[in-house]
Amino acid sequence: MILTTPQERKALLERSTSVAVVGASPKEDRPSHGVFAYLRAQRYDAVPINPAVAEVLGVRAFASLRDYAAQHGAPDIVDVFRKAEDVLPIVDEAIAVGARAIWFQLGIVNDEAIARADAAGLDVVVDRCIEIEHHALLS
Repeated sequence: MILTTPQERKALLERSTSVAVVGASPKEDRPSHGVFAYLRAQRYDAVPINPAVAEVLGVRAFASLRDYAAQHGAPDIVDVFRKAEDVLPIVDEAIAVGARAIWFQLGIVNDEAIARADAAGLDVVVDRCIEIEHHALLS
């Protein structure tokens, strides 16, 4: 289901505990770093998914959602920091590992990926920042 209302997004954030952050960066100037740090500070079990790094803020990074899920099970939310044209494989992997929701960060709009995630039964948030939404809805 595509979550379009603040109430739907708030409910997703309230019921979720684990967030796999695809594209999380150890570089402090990157938005993905700030969002990752925020999610950790809010007591989410946020884990970086990035094959190019070993860790982010001392948290072990996983090369893929499959690698993460093999050890931790399906994440509640897959938070995506990738270019819109690169998200279809991430959606497919999120579906394959049994993720419950996919959150496309600000500026990430890929109609095919959105439709695929929605058709697979994932909750879908599009073109919104999870940090901004959390702060607005739960702070």
